[in-house]
This record gives sequence, C-alpha cells and structure tokens, in this order.
Amino acid sequence: MRCYCSICRKTAGAGGFAINLGADNRTLDVEGREHLSVYRACMPTKGGGMERSSGHRHFCRQCGSQLWLWDPQWPDLVHPHASAIDTPLPVPPEHTHMMLGSRANWAVPQPNAGDRMFDEYPDESLAQWHRRQGFSGASD
Repeated sequence: MRCYCSICRKTAGAGGFAINLGADNRTLDVEGREHLSVYRACMPTKGGGMERSSGHRHFCRQCGSQLWLWDPQWPDLVHPHASAIDTPLPVPPEHTHMMLGSRANWAVPQPNAGDRMFDEYPDESLAQWHRRQGFSGASD
C-alpha cells in the first residue's frame, strides 16, 4: 500500500508516500535495537485540539531511516516500510494508493494498470489483498 497521508509523507519522504507492508509482529527481527527511537505524530481532533497518535513509528537515531509502525490497537501486527527491508521483496502485481485526498499537490500518483486508488482508507485490509492475489498464509 502506498500511503500519501501527511504523516507517512513527512516521515518516510521518498516519492511523497510510504510503501507500507503488513506482517506478524512476532516475526520482526531487528539488529541494532539500541539505535532505535520512536516518533508519535500529533493528530488533530474533531474538537480542534491535538492528540498523540497511538502509532509508534520506529526510526534509526543514527541515520534517520523510518523503519516500521506498530500500534497497540493491533498488537499482533507490524507495518514495516519496504524501503527499510534489507532482504529481497517480490514485485507486487498491483499497488493500492491510499489517502490520496490528503496528498501534497507535488506527490503525483503514477498508477499502473490494475492499481486501486482511494481518497481515504482502502476497502480491503492487507490480509484481504494477499488472499485476493492468491498468496498463501495471509489471514486477518
């Protein structure tokens, strides 16, 4: 999923969006944990105030690389940034472009045939996307 929201755009940078993946939090294997810090974005409330996001955005204090998001609302999941993974990843057959309604005007999506576009959140989860693509082992 390519997320164009202001938080992903500002923390991940590249392309004006973050490429977010989903994984089982128990499978996260990280070297150099002593170099990690966590950023929790401030988000506007409906009442006009601000509150901290529940999402914990992990990044490297040494190089500034955005690494993954973990949120206590979904403790079993982890959402790594594809750009931070050192092992080879498969090329997805399609992309989901989400939060296009809040993208910066210069962050112009370049969809391929079959890509899905959403002004806000998509109509399927990452697990549902994997099942639709026929990838094994995906669950909600």
